[in-house]
Amino acid sequence: MLTAPPPTDAKKVDTDSPTSAALKCAYALMQQRIISNPNDMMGVLLYGTEKSKFTGEEESAANPSYPHCYLLTDLDVPAAEDVKALKTLVEDGDEFKKLMVPSDEKVSMANVLFCANQIFTTKAPNFSSRRLFIVTDNDDPHANDKAAKSSAAVRAKDLYDLGVLIELFPISRPDQEFDKRKFYDDIVYNQLPTDPEAPAPTSGPTKASSTSDGISLLASLLSNINSKAVARRALFSNLPLEIGPGFRISVKGYIIFKRQEPKRSCYVWLNGEKAQIAIGVTTRMAEDTARSVEKAEIKKAYKFGGEQIPFTPEEISSLRNFGDPVIRIIGFKPMDMLPIWANLKPATFIYPSEEDYVGSTRVFAALHQKLLASEKIGIVWYIARTNAAPVIAALYPSAEKISDDGIQTMPPGLWLIPLPYADDIRDNPEIPNLIRAPEPLIDRMRTIIQQLQLPKARYDPAKYPNPALQWHYRILQAMALDEELPEKAEDKTVP
Repeated sequence: MLTAPPPTDAKKVDTDSPTSAALKCAYALMQQRIISNPNDMMGVLLYGTEKSKFTGEEESAANPSYPHCYLLTDLDVPAAEDVKALKTLVEDGDEFKKLMVPSDEKVSMANVLFCANQIFTTKAPNFSSRRLFIVTDNDDPHANDKAAKSSAAVRAKDLYDLGVLIELFPISRPDQEFDKRKFYDDIVYNQLPTDPEAPAPTSGPTKASSTSDGISLLASLLSNINSKAVARRALFSNLPLEIGPGFRISVKGYIIFKRQEPKRSCYVWLNGEKAQIAIGVTTRMAEDTARSVEKAEIKKAYKFGGEQIPFTPEEISSLRNFGDPVIRIIGFKPMDMLPIWANLKPATFIYPSEEDYVGSTRVFAALHQKLLASEKIGIVWYIARTNAAPVIAALYPSAEKISDDGIQTMPPGLWLIPLPYADDIRDNPEIPNLIRAPEPLIDRMRTIIQQLQLPKARYDPAKYPNPALQWHYRILQAMALDEELPEKAEDKTVP
């Protein structure tokens, strides 16, 4: 793990040892998770080192709890100091050599797994998603010790019973391929069911490597796009879709596309010795006497004709009530009757649910296939939740989309597109007298436009990060880590 790869004539060659490359990946991953999942915890545990260190213990402890296990970064929400310490270790060769001294004794994998168990139990007992990444080039740490193998398998089973998913990142040596069958098939199980409330991953699925290159697999977890991950929660659940009188199925709705913008999550007080998160308190005061006004004294009113007309909470609730939440189909129209300008708000992707009405999936699939075959859209009356304003929306069918790699990029389903009312449509602006360019200039401009074609003539949002958002995150990172402020933002939308 500490040996650099042999020299080669390849253009893209790694000169770092596997350990150094793994720590660099951990450093980059820590930077990204601070932005994408700020509540996630991360830690780095080294094993097989001469030095030993655990939570609450000094490096010079006479009888360490876990020999030859060095807790480099404790499992916690990464702070700026943790990122700086990991960066210093990665960039400072002397610090790296001082710490990365291999032990003469063999380290017990059962002890390593039990150490990880203790860390997860004490630091993250209530997390629904917990993962342990093992990066190693030793495919058989206990070659001639069946008892040690059995003990490690028991400790791995304890981790899985705790809900911890173990993932292996194997490193193949130049003279030997990594063989998982020798030891790690008893340690690494199939993946656990994913938690539906867990944040969506910031990068795509990790592909298997034919060369057993664990560093490549680890690097594939990194994304070149910094974005805040959001929970995969439904916008609404088990909302009735009424196809006809007395004929209902249940559906769930999801917002697939939503613009991310920089927004403040808290206020920070900087006048003390250490920056602290400020706690906001709101107090309503009377304009004339400046006394505090209680919530019971406040009444809601609408201004009409110069007068304030007060309403009780019951009256306001009755004014907003247009019926129970429902998606009711009121007719069908050809697809070409839906103009592009009719998209006022983000569309909602709906999918069937069997929780309230058994057989909803079959009915939903039949409706979806019929709309696609007939090139029709449904016109629906849509109330998303109790006391929500009713919306006239289009029920637009979409076919399944699969990438060139055979990965599904968009599942088949129906899109709920809110349509404008007459009050939402404005008059077109007056068209001024147009000045037409001469034909030679049009011909030259046509050549320029033809050169500005996107790859495969389609826009892939995964390849073009928002430059303003990336610049915002880059400045935050530089300020938090005391780095030099960048001079120019990277814009991948520039041709």
